Amino acid sequence: MSLTIDTVTKRFGSYLAVDQLSITIPENEIFGFLGANGAGKTTTFRMILGLLNPSDGTITWNGNRISYEESDKIGYLPEERGLYPKLKVKDQLMYLGRLKGMSKQQVVTEMDHWLQRFNVTEYANKKVEELSKGNQQKIQFIAAVLHKPKLLILDEPFSGLDPINVELLKKAVVDLKEAGTSIVFASHRMEHVEELCQHLCIMHKGKPVVHGSLREIKRSFGKKNLFIHGDFDMGFLEQIPGVIKSKPLTEGVELQIENEEVSQRIFHELQHKGFVRKFALEEPSLNDIFIEKVGASYE
Repeated sequence: MSLTIDTVTKRFGSYLAVDQLSITIPENEIFGFLGANGAGKTTTFRMILGLLNPSDGTITWNGNRISYEESDKIGYLPEERGLYPKLKVKDQLMYLGRLKGMSKQQVVTEMDHWLQRFNVTEYANKKVEELSKGNQQKIQFIAAVLHKPKLLILDEPFSGLDPINVELLKKAVVDLKEAGTSIVFASHRMEHVEELCQHLCIMHKGKPVVHGSLREIKRSFGKKNLFIHGDFDMGFLEQIPGVIKSKPLTEGVELQIENEEVSQRIFHELQHKGFVRKFALEEPSLNDIFIEKVGASYE
């Protein structure tokens, strides 16, 4: 059940929010959408869900347009959370589960499973507004997955969570994927996308600037990062041909270099200069690629 977005454009008056976006999101995978605020990620999600109609182009899932009948197979965690603050957690989940076509017993079974898994069973009878932000987010996540969707759309699922709860949610996302759910998620936290996604799309001003498999994107970027730790001044390294950027670290230096051969040149230059504790050649990070492709520094 792959999801195909074919030359989709969305205009709001004269504003172009999404500009001829074409991507295929493979089945049973976690696909990452990256982009600064205003890049067009949320608008794309709303079009996938049928909440907005594209101005041009088509969106199909398993070869068909997504209609109201399909909506029970889709889960959505919106960036602007949408729980009813005055409603008790269990009533909220029962209501949303029933809307998705579940029986009362199915809702109770799934709800118990997820509340236990996220360590929030004691909040079942509390009003949503009485919960901390992090726990509200867990309930919102449960609401998105309660009905075992085949397609799950997560918009900034980890924002506002502490590291322990981020790990808890990440593990749940991976387990859902392994159980057969196709997952699309937007984030501006590069390390989450790097860890979870095989394929991704970086959007900028409504257009995809990078799109493909994470491995291929890194390979085609070409440049590498080199980390050197040592007890001597390494300022001279930035003069070596093939060194693009140099950033001092407390224990040494981080270099961006054109290719692997440059690292050998640098290794040779370090001989007899002093004790080298670390010499590590690494793939470029998604952060490096994002900054170069989008052309702006990113917090």
